[in-house]
This record gives sequence, C-alpha cells and structure tokens, in this order.
Amino acid sequence: MNTRREFVKFLAASPLYAGFPYIERCIADNPQPQSSDSLIARAGDALDVFDFEPVAHRNIPPAHWGYLMTGVDGEDTLHANREAYSHYFLQTRRFVDVSKIDLSCELFGARFSSPIILCPIGAQKVFHPEGEIAVAKAAKAKGSLQILSTVASTGVEDVAAARGAPVWFQLYTTSNFDVTSKLVERAEAAGCPAVAVTVDLPAGRNIETALRLARTDTRTCTACHSPTGSSLFSRPMFSRLDTADLKITSASLTWDFIKRLRDVTHMKILIKGLESAQDAALAVAHGADGIVVSNHGGRATETGRGTLECLPEVVTAVRGRVPVIVDGGVRRGTDVLKALALGATAVGIGRPYIWGLGAYGQPGVERVIELLNNELMLAMTGVGARNLREITHSSVIRAA
Repeated sequence: MNTRREFVKFLAASPLYAGFPYIERCIADNPQPQSSDSLIARAGDALDVFDFEPVAHRNIPPAHWGYLMTGVDGEDTLHANREAYSHYFLQTRRFVDVSKIDLSCELFGARFSSPIILCPIGAQKVFHPEGEIAVAKAAKAKGSLQILSTVASTGVEDVAAARGAPVWFQLYTTSNFDVTSKLVERAEAAGCPAVAVTVDLPAGRNIETALRLARTDTRTCTACHSPTGSSLFSRPMFSRLDTADLKITSASLTWDFIKRLRDVTHMKILIKGLESAQDAALAVAHGADGIVVSNHGGRATETGRGTLECLPEVVTAVRGRVPVIVDGGVRRGTDVLKALALGATAVGIGRPYIWGLGAYGQPGVERVIELLNNELMLAMTGVGARNLREITHSSVIRAA
C-alpha cells in the first residue's frame, strides 16, 4: 500500500499528471496515516468533524471500519454525495441584524435545537461499547433528533429511555409482514412518533471496501457475529420473533406496503431512500407523511448522483405537502445550509457522528453536533438568515 502511495505521489508531481485525472482521487482515497502525536487527545480538541476520523479509524477494528466507510461498486455515488455540495456557493448578505440566530427546527409538532438529525446506523456497539446509548445521551444533551436502526445493537426501549424523549424508528421492511408488524408495534409502544421505511436496498448490494477490509481483520468473527451467519436477526429488535428464512428486505415491495403499514400503526410514515420526482409524487399520493432523500450514504444503487442533486426535483414534486429530509455527504454546517436552501426541512448526518462515537464515545458525538451547529450558525449569519425560514433558494448560487 505504501508503494502504491509513493507511485501515485510520483505521478502527481510529474508533467504526466494532466493525463491521469484519476490520480487526485487515488491520493484522497489513500491518505498517509497520521502519527498518534498528531491526533486529538480529547473530544473538546476537535476543530471540525474530520479531526475525529483518524482517531476513530485507530480505535475501530478493520472489518467494522470497512462496514462504516464502504460505498458500493466503484464508490462513485459515495464520492458524488460529498462532491455535490461543491456545486453550490453561499450568497452573502450584509446590513441584516443577525445578532440573534435561531437554529431550531420543528418536525411533526416536536421542536429540536437544530435541523441536524442523527441518521440510523446499525450495530453501533461495534464502534464503541456504549453504542446507541452514548448517541442517545449526546442527542439528549444537544436537543437533537435520533433515528434508531432496525438492526441496532440496543433495543428501542433502552435507547428512548437514555434519550429521555422519543426517538424515530428506521424500518427494514423484511420479507415477512407479520415480523414487520411486530417490529413496528414494538417501536410505537416504546413511544416512537415516526417510522422511516428504508426502500433503497431491495436486493442487496456490492460493498467492496467492507469486504476487502474484512479480509485484513485477524479477529475471530464470532466475537461479533453468530456462527450461523444470521447476526442481523440476533439483534435486540428481533428477539422472540420467528426469523427462520427471513430476509431483511424484500425485492417484491410495492406501494401497497404503505397502505398495509398504515393499517397497523399510528406513527407518522416517512419513506427513506427516494431520489426522483416521480417516486416523491407517488409517495405523497400513497399517503406518506414525509420523504428522506437518501442513497444510504452511497451504499445503495451506484447511480453516480449525489443526494443534494436529487433534492430540488423531490422538493418540487412534493410542493410543501410533507417534510423532505436529505442525507448523504454532509460534513460541514455550510452543507446543511445549502441543503436547507434547496428545500430540505432537515438534514441527516451519519458517518461524522459515528467518527465522534468511535473516537470518544458520548463526548465525541456531542462535539460533532456542537461543531456542525456552530458552523451552521456562522453560515446563517453570513447569508443574513436569522432562522430556518429565512434560508431560501436565494441563499445559494449554483456553480457555473
């Protein structure tokens, strides 16, 4: 690997560089490892969310790091999620009284301290021993919305108790509606006001980075996974459920699923994983209460298109009838502002708060939220927006 890096650096320094447009990505994808002396010593030392990434990388075993950081296929969509934010600039405004900035956001009658949501990521105990509980405590401290994964390593009841307020539940549809119904009923009984139905993985995915890094992990896999390979269904949300022959998603899913789900729950139903105007319009027509524009962090279909690029057409199709949330590639408060300016109601983060979790547990997650909120506040000051309502399409300029 070091030899490859040296070769790439040699090419980058040569006149031939212009003939190899992929070299810049190679360098970005294979950074030089940082020495331990250069890593932050505590969560409070972080100046941006990227300060947590190398610490988390050091702490998290290779297979679990691969699970977190993987995209699919050649990872074009993973990179497109991040790159999309560079296509928009902020439009500054002056002579606006920005002495008071309100970041608060309302979703389905509940108010949160900012529009930044902690998106569902499964099995968080593989990143830190306290897993979802540490995240819930951080969400409580910062007044943030947390969405719990179906395949979390902690049950919804314990997470809600640690959060001290309701969390949302992310639902994998499974191949058995009876099992799905029981998952939904349990989430609702635990006080979840909303369920985000993930629909972007109908038939699996090709996660090359995760598979490659798993090969380098010398630990015994049974430390985390059951010998039978059914570790997903050994997670707490599946306890006492019949998971024989169960699949986590269904390739035969149709819009009828939303009606069937409505019949078994009073929770608000959001559809997570839509990327087109057509599907957004159909979602509203079939009774969805909200939409999450998402490609699973670049881990679903390899479209090569970032979620921010999909957002405007979804917002246009929805016409303000339901909230639209977007996730994927968010690393800065300015990214959050750009998404809000393009019509998002709220914005989800995933990997950044897990970097914080893997690095320093609850304090790490709290610091990630704090950093992004502060960056968002400064960005709002710059564009003259005193609250989220004042962030409009005129707050950004599309790059030529």
